[in-house]
Amino acid sequence: LSASYSRIMDTDYAAETAAQAKNNILQQAGTAVLAQANQTPQTVLTLLR
Repeated sequence: LSASYSRIMDTDYAAETAAQAKNNILQQAGTAVLAQANQTPQTVLTLLR
């Protein structure tokens, strides 16, 4: 229990915050790519009509 508590207290908050920000950006970029990929076929269909 003491080791677990020590590990929690020794967490590098700056590094963890930076890692979380990076992961959030990557997730948003992935979502944007998927949205664009889904939009492209609809655009083609609109142009063909």
